Amino acid sequence: MDSLRSHSHRIEMLSMAVALLAIGAGTAYYFYITRKPKGCLDPKTFKEFKLVKRTQLSHNVAKFRGKDSLGEEVVKPYTPTTLDSDVGYFDLVIKMYPQGRMSYHFQELREGDYLAVKGPKGRFKYQSGQVRAFGMIAGGTGITPMFQVTRAILENPSDNTNINLIYANVTFEDILLKEELDNLACSFPNRFSVYYVLNQPPETWNGGVGFVSKEMIKTHLPAPAPDIKILRCGPPPMNRTMAAHLNDLGYTPQLQFQF
Repeated sequence: MDSLRSHSHRIEMLSMAVALLAIGAGTAYYFYITRKPKGCLDPKTFKEFKLVKRTQLSHNVAKFRGKDSLGEEVVKPYTPTTLDSDVGYFDLVIKMYPQGRMSYHFQELREGDYLAVKGPKGRFKYQSGQVRAFGMIAGGTGITPMFQVTRAILENPSDNTNINLIYANVTFEDILLKEELDNLACSFPNRFSVYYVLNQPPETWNGGVGFVSKEMIKTHLPAPAPDIKILRCGPPPMNRTMAAHLNDLGYTPQLQFQF
């Protein structure tokens, strides 16, 4: 990995859940894959994939490594949203920060360019029937591992796990994957629910307001029990606050997992 070139960019992608995609926010990248998902990536060896479509979105995450213009390694964690069942492609939706060292290289990518990728890697591996229910607390782009796990559960006809999600953002426009989440809630009304929380809600809003509170957790997530698990993913201050709330409500460390 000598450097990032104009038509071939090297990145290390690490999936924290069950598939091969990445999400951030702002721009969606669709990469054509010539082999089936289970064999397309290698955790140790870079492989090149062609950028076949670039679509501007609102937001969405894998872990990748590249080199900036100074030759320094830059590593950022992201999580896929596609699954092994999404054959022939994977999606990368990368959040573009004005001064981001990796953002510059993604902004330069054009359809027809190639991206060198290796992965996936991760700490969380889901197995069907692992728990009776998942409670999820996500903030911003922290929705991506939650979305991936949710899809894996709900699209498996033999999996009866229930999912309750609290998803927090600053404004309505910041909500990522809202259409997809709402569609899942509509398709699986008895197994999946999502409660949106906004710090700056619009005038007409029937969701939560402010920051995620203990009362919201008590109301919308499964109560502490040996057969449930709470998944957390968000900005560090939010993660710390949610861990404290959960501890106060009786969720032991064994019942919690932070992406």
